[in-house]
Amino acid sequence: MATLVTFHAHPDDECIACGGVMRKAAEEGHRVVLVVATRGEHGEVDDGFLDDGEELWQRRVVETQAAADILGVQRVEFLGYVDSGMIGTPTNDLPGSFWTADVEEAAEKLAAILREENADVLTIYDDNGGYGHPDHIQVHRVGTRAAELAGTPRVYQNTMNRDHMERGMKALADQAAESGMEMPDMDGDQEFGKPESVLTAAVDVTDYIEYKRRAMRAHASQISEQSFFLAMPDEGFRYAFGTEWFIREGQGPGITETDLLAGL
Repeated sequence: MATLVTFHAHPDDECIACGGVMRKAAEEGHRVVLVVATRGEHGEVDDGFLDDGEELWQRRVVETQAAADILGVQRVEFLGYVDSGMIGTPTNDLPGSFWTADVEEAAEKLAAILREENADVLTIYDDNGGYGHPDHIQVHRVGTRAAELAGTPRVYQNTMNRDHMERGMKALADQAAESGMEMPDMDGDQEFGKPESVLTAAVDVTDYIEYKRRAMRAHASQISEQSFFLAMPDEGFRYAFGTEWFIREGQGPGITETDLLAGL
């Protein structure tokens, strides 16, 4: 049995990015640990969704545990930083935000968990955080340093396959227009994911796709039934989320791994 630690920026990131890998590892008998940098304080929520006196972060903590249970996670930890919000917003620079955190200090917090768990594998994000969100970029920086401090042998940078995504978005656009489904905003200056040529690991998680979708549904404050994630047809969902993509330094060129815990 090995231990997989998967490190994310906000509640709901875990199931979108690594939900399949997490459930796969759990079903194969490995220990799965989820670490979240923030409690997602600056997410958006519809009026009337929260109970009287309830803060959004409180609901998101509950949602995270519910999703973690679906994905087979055995331990959930929050590092205690505050959601920094989207890039270029005033919340980026507020005291306590993850974006302003000292990387060495935050890395030591994560490294302590890695040491305690004797982690074999750590997942983080790519150097652009997948799409340029400051907290996601910080996950890359903090996670990379934490693995160095703890001596964690395998570090995988979760990312999106940009070429695969572009192919799928073109096909999905016509379906969305017919059904009235809301499409995510892909315009602007953000770069999503990495080109196929730099990816080194592709994990087929289609056997666990319904767990992944159920975990997304558990984050109801952020992922509504009308959202892109839940409203898309099953075939489109399998295409978009049935493979989870990673980069591991020293691997490649091309896809050389299909299981993050192979041989452990």
